[in-house]
Parts: sequence; C-alpha cells; structure tokens
Amino acid sequence: MLVRWQPLQEMEEMRRQFDRLFRDIEPLTQETLKGGWVPASELRDDGDHLTLRLSLPEIEAKDLDIQATKDSISISGERQIEQHKEETEKGYYWSEMSYGKFRRVFALPVPIEHEQVKAEYASGILTLTLPKANEVKAFKVNVVPELPAS
Repeated sequence: MLVRWQPLQEMEEMRRQFDRLFRDIEPLTQETLKGGWVPASELRDDGDHLTLRLSLPEIEAKDLDIQATKDSISISGERQIEQHKEETEKGYYWSEMSYGKFRRVFALPVPIEHEQVKAEYASGILTLTLPKANEVKAFKVNVVPELPAS
C-alpha cells in the first residue's frame, strides 16, 4: 500500500511543535529579563496525586508564597543577597549564583484538589503533593455476577 506524502501536513505539525516549545520557554525568558531567576523544577505523576519539586537553595520557608487553584500552582519568593554580604566584600572574580525574586506558575496537566495541597521544605527542596481531583482518578468498578435462575 502506498501512502501519499503530504509535506504541508508535516510542516503544520512542525509549526505546532515549535509553538509549544516557545510557549514553554517564554515565561522563563521573561523572568530572566526582569532580573529574576528561575528555580529548577520537576512534575511527576504518582497515580492518585502529582508531585511537584523545586530546587530553592538558601531560601527560608517563610519567604515562599504558594497559591493553588484546581488547574495551576504559583510559587514565588526571593533569595536575599544580604545573606552573603560579608562574602561579597571578600572580592569575588565572578559569581554564577542567582539572587533576587522569582515567580513560577505551573499549568497542571490534570485538575487537583487545591484545598488539600501539602507542602514540605527540606534541604533546599520544596515538595508539593497535589491530590488529583476525583473526576480524573481511576476507580475500580466491581462487576456483580448474574444470579443463577432458580
């Protein structure tokens, strides 16, 4: 069987992939241009909940602001440069450390129970447990066998 090559369809698919790529990168670039920094993150699906982790070294838990809706999570905070004031007076040749404010907004792939989000912060890693909303959880359905006719 021969399949006809359709270059316009392939180009359209490639355009959609580029749009998706730049849509994901654009918020990161905007934050960097404003002088902020972007903490590394990961989102994992653990069955009945999602787990979102952010690397936030040298930030105190009290300096974090976490907002949750059913389809997004917003995390903001600031890494204070004052913590390193005595070190900066020692005369660095360079520093690749990022300081200042940050804000990340994550669009979630599935709705969550935003009232039940749990946050833990240890060793510079923020871990959020995001329970999935009931409408996206898989439930086991038991089949009742047919009763024998008497």
